[in-house]
Amino acid sequence: NVSVMRAGKMVAHLKTNETSTENIAELMVGRKVLLSVKKTKYNPGNVILEAKNISLKKEDGRKVLKNISFKIKEREILGIAGVAGNGQSELLEVLSGMLRIQSGEMIFDNKLINSQNYLDPKNLRGLSVSHVPEDRQTRGIVLPFQNRENAILGYHDLSYFQKGFFMDGKVLTEYVRDISERFDVRPNNSFLKSANLSGGNQQKLVLAREIDSKPKLFLVGQPTRGVDIGAIEFIHKNLLKMRDNGAAVLLVSVELDEIMSLSDRIIVMNNGEIVDEVISEKANEKDLGLLMAGIKK
Repeated sequence: NVSVMRAGKMVAHLKTNETSTENIAELMVGRKVLLSVKKTKYNPGNVILEAKNISLKKEDGRKVLKNISFKIKEREILGIAGVAGNGQSELLEVLSGMLRIQSGEMIFDNKLINSQNYLDPKNLRGLSVSHVPEDRQTRGIVLPFQNRENAILGYHDLSYFQKGFFMDGKVLTEYVRDISERFDVRPNNSFLKSANLSGGNQQKLVLAREIDSKPKLFLVGQPTRGVDIGAIEFIHKNLLKMRDNGAAVLLVSVELDEIMSLSDRIIVMNNGEIVDEVISEKANEKDLGLLMAGIKK
């Protein structure tokens, strides 16, 4: 037997052999849920980012990135698959400017970035790079802040939000009300502390902030970790919409279904190295699983 709760109420009591995944998902969300994604035809543009031989050592001397090289183009989603702890997190942090490049270089929109020419996250945001960190609660939002403060975190110095020496409270509140409605952040309350939002709504608030900046390069780590099935569907649709609107999306996820359904190309990492690259249409869970374990045909 299975019972379904929605919005604090029991909405169904079912026998498992008389229902389906789709039916339970619909009852959980209160509407039809698309459990598979539909992509438009792969039509990549120009190379927006090229990474060349990026390497990184931890303070203990352990090498967590080993000569990482790849390209990502406009209008594509490049998925990075791998068991957690094999360098994907550190790669995202290097690409977003959270960690300085120690060795190698990256070229973003024809601008060279290396150990001598380091750009921090603020500089990269100015070049149209957005980043959704893997851990939303420690890197994406400040839990004691109000939704209206977290909704502009990192973008708070834009003139649009300013009124003389202060923030324009009216503009800020209206902006947060608007993006909360567009990105289905519940409850839509600008003054609510973000700590009081569910995990899924915290994630949607972070995604709303970064997607609304209309970046050329969108770096996103574990976008659906710990969120409900309705939010997963919503997040997937927005990632595909960004790709179709011309952005380059670099997706890091430990969920193979997510990587395979969203990505146009897939890079597999193991022990800090790129093991192989595959076209998503030719990928399957068995082969990807072997590659994630470092076993290459």
